[in-house]
Amino acid sequence: MDPAKPVDLPERPKEAEAEPKQSKAAKKKEEKKKAKAEAKANNANNPRPPKEDKPKPAKAPKEAVAPRDPDAMFKVGFLNDVYNERPLSDTVPKIRTRFPPEPNGYLHIGHSKAIAVNFGFARYHGGECILRFDDTNPEGEEERYYDAIRDIVAWLGFTPVRETHASDNFDRLYELSEELIRRDGAYGETAGGQRGGQRFSCSHRTRPIEESLAEFRAMRDGKYKAGEAALRMKQDISNPNPMLWDIFAWRIPEGDKQHLRASKYKMFPTYDMAHGLCDSIEGITHSLCTTEFELSRVSYEWLNEKLDVYRPMQREYGRLNITGTVLSKRKIIQLVKEGHVRDWDDPRLYTLIALRRRGVPPGAILAFVNDLGVTKAVTNVQVAKFEQTVRQYLETTVPRLMVVTEPLKVIIDDLPDGYEELVEVPFGKDDTFGTHTVPFTKTVYIERSDFREVDSPDYFRLAPGKTVGLLKAPYPITATSFEKDPATGIVSVVHAKYEKPAEGETAKRPKTFIHWVGESAKHNSPIRAEIRAFNSLFKSEDPSSHPGGFLKDINPDSEEIYKDAMIETGFEEIRRTAPWPKAAGEGDVESNQHCIRFQGMRIAYFAVDRESTPDKVILNRIVTLKDTQGKN
Repeated sequence: MDPAKPVDLPERPKEAEAEPKQSKAAKKKEEKKKAKAEAKANNANNPRPPKEDKPKPAKAPKEAVAPRDPDAMFKVGFLNDVYNERPLSDTVPKIRTRFPPEPNGYLHIGHSKAIAVNFGFARYHGGECILRFDDTNPEGEEERYYDAIRDIVAWLGFTPVRETHASDNFDRLYELSEELIRRDGAYGETAGGQRGGQRFSCSHRTRPIEESLAEFRAMRDGKYKAGEAALRMKQDISNPNPMLWDIFAWRIPEGDKQHLRASKYKMFPTYDMAHGLCDSIEGITHSLCTTEFELSRVSYEWLNEKLDVYRPMQREYGRLNITGTVLSKRKIIQLVKEGHVRDWDDPRLYTLIALRRRGVPPGAILAFVNDLGVTKAVTNVQVAKFEQTVRQYLETTVPRLMVVTEPLKVIIDDLPDGYEELVEVPFGKDDTFGTHTVPFTKTVYIERSDFREVDSPDYFRLAPGKTVGLLKAPYPITATSFEKDPATGIVSVVHAKYEKPAEGETAKRPKTFIHWVGESAKHNSPIRAEIRAFNSLFKSEDPSSHPGGFLKDINPDSEEIYKDAMIETGFEEIRRTAPWPKAAGEGDVESNQHCIRFQGMRIAYFAVDRESTPDKVILNRIVTLKDTQGKN
């Protein structure tokens, strides 16, 4: 299926014949219509200057229309139950949550749910959310990931009450670890001890407390190398839950990759040691995480109880997965390194920076998460469902323009050379969004797929001898002949006549209308562009299940480029007034070209790519007007 093939518009309904008792009204309407047509005819060769046309300026809607109540997921179901377990009270004066990403990669679509849940839960209940970087693993942590995470959180419209790092609490975590040893809740394990995950006693488990303290301090001071020593929690190895089998509390990382914030330490706390205690230190009321941490809740609670510190409440919800793609950092790195995609923000990926570059609005992502709701079940969603939510969001929030992806030149032979008429076109279904003018001239460009050399009864667009309407142009055109390129045999020019009726005659009623772009040097029309149409990066719903590996499942047609596309002149106003709607976090348009979004009538939704320059417009296809992913 041609991803850029326009969708046929239905035939315009004919006006109903007036009943006898309405004859006066019908006559008056016809006279008014005739007067308007005559006025256009009188000005046909002398178009009014732009200042006299006075089109209504573009007006973006105040806010997006989400498919559901934007707070629905907090009012019922899992998150409502969580709140009712620990509601606002004298002991819980304010709700406080945290979003704790690990800064070792870019966030993906699954993280949007975690952001929406944690920030949204706090906002809905009048509380606050902390952005805490979980920097307990120095491997892979880079400053660019910190910046990217901050950027995405802001883009989605959320502002943390403050930003913290797990490493900010290392001094306190160290103090609490010594206290845990004194309470016989941890022991130092050195070379020769039983290694992780066992369900029977390690030989060092019965070490004297003072000896474990000494070994722990030796770890801190750099006496041991990676793998030579660790601190383990002294839990309950008889419990069936492996998260109580004396799990690690501190370990010595490989190599010399020490995070700047923790350079005084030669060891690092594990996630299981740091997470619950950081929640306690920061006064988190509701620690909301995905079900992969459900088994860890026992160690989370065990640790806080053992140290007798403030105890947050951890609850787990199902994570969000998108089928038909890969979200694994390792796999995306491989895609980037081997050149299958441009970078982490390639619009075919489902990282959040890739979705942003593609042009997906943050409001559409939040609407998607909210529409799915929150339960404990893992949510595996097809790409088609995500794109349908994006499509519904864009339908009511972005303006419309005429865009031609594969231009075919049409010369209207019976119009004089230099003919030019400014046609008023709305930015939406009607003029609610405002209007603008575009030049209608002797030469226009249509979609190549809107013309056929040989007509057929089931084809309603342009063909020799067939009449079609040009959207918003005064009168239709009829194809009379065509020319072919001698070298390729492809149609290069279509000749047509303008179906302007003679005085006293009725204009032809075409069965369908097609979009177009006029050629006018005076109005810098058309605006040239390159369009990148994105299809699924993979051929199957589960690329990782391919027997030859996920790379063998790559779709060779995941991107189609149209280098000679054309946009009508209303694009300049859209570029100047974007984004529609004015969403929090979208920022300055000049530095965030993904904010410039619009519907290409009959084709798809588009956004300006970050590689665009003042001299070259590059458009990314956000989604098609209809679901083609699901069908394919």
